[in-house]
Amino acid sequence: MEIKDRPPWLYVLGLCLIVSTSPVGRYDLEMDVLSDAIRVMRTGRPHSAEIRKRVPWGVRAEPFSGAGFHVVLEGTCWLIPSEGAAIALSPGDVVCLPHGCGHALADSLSTPLAGAPSAALPEVTPSADDGEGAATILLCGAYTLDQTRPHPLFQELPEVIHLPARLGRRSPLHTAVNLLGDEIANSDHGTEAVVSALLDMMLLYILRAWLADQTEGGPATGWAATLADSAITAALHHIHQEPARQWTVEALGAKAGLSRAAFSRRFTSLVGKPPLGYLTWWRMTLAAQLLRDSDKPVHTIAQGAGYTSEFAFAKAFKREQGVAPGQYRKQSRR
Repeated sequence: MEIKDRPPWLYVLGLCLIVSTSPVGRYDLEMDVLSDAIRVMRTGRPHSAEIRKRVPWGVRAEPFSGAGFHVVLEGTCWLIPSEGAAIALSPGDVVCLPHGCGHALADSLSTPLAGAPSAALPEVTPSADDGEGAATILLCGAYTLDQTRPHPLFQELPEVIHLPARLGRRSPLHTAVNLLGDEIANSDHGTEAVVSALLDMMLLYILRAWLADQTEGGPATGWAATLADSAITAALHHIHQEPARQWTVEALGAKAGLSRAAFSRRFTSLVGKPPLGYLTWWRMTLAAQLLRDSDKPVHTIAQGAGYTSEFAFAKAFKREQGVAPGQYRKQSRR
């Protein structure tokens, strides 16, 4: 069956099976860290739309503070990044722009883009078929992100992630695509909540697929290697789950099953920061998110970050962010 011919209940059954049969242990810890990395950067609500175009066509998306994706449901097109080679896209292909870089989409490299509608990706709205040429149908989505304090995992992502359709591969990602496309095309009660949840799943599945690709064909590097290391992932999991705990390198090393010295060397090599340096960075990142998105008093946020003294917290926060907590809250809300 083609993508758009499958009944929606089949997708839901597939997602249930995926969740119920997922392996536990290191993989779960890896996903916790990945989920946290996204959560602390996310702001606002995600956006998606189905775009229908007929030859000739070309649209341009300006840079924006966030991440976006395009999925080709039918037809073919080209993605033209602001830098680098153009990418040919076919049905089932997924392309993600994790840093919100400017780009264009067109039916052909020879199609003029001058005069094409110019908008940031989150402002793209659904469009009906136009013209009489061959049709291309795209599913487009966007997330707004706080790029002032990106997680190091996001910092190493390329400007463009291209995940070509492969038979029998990335079934969770394409199941989410099918569910999202069906919900957008056939909206009903609760569609807004369903679409928002599916968009969150899409971003996770895209990053999972990219991380998996980094481990194929040779040793992984960067955060792909970090999340593939069960010992370091276990330590990261405990830091993320209990940021207020008064961790020591010895205690974290014990969670990783390593001696203090071996753990410190391995953690620093993979993560790029020493264990307690990453702990402080994570505490301040969580604090910044709460200052931005909640009305919690500063002393409550300080306690959640592991500080008994609001003064000590403010000093540490200013050292990391360059401004005091109260000033950061005002600036972020402006």
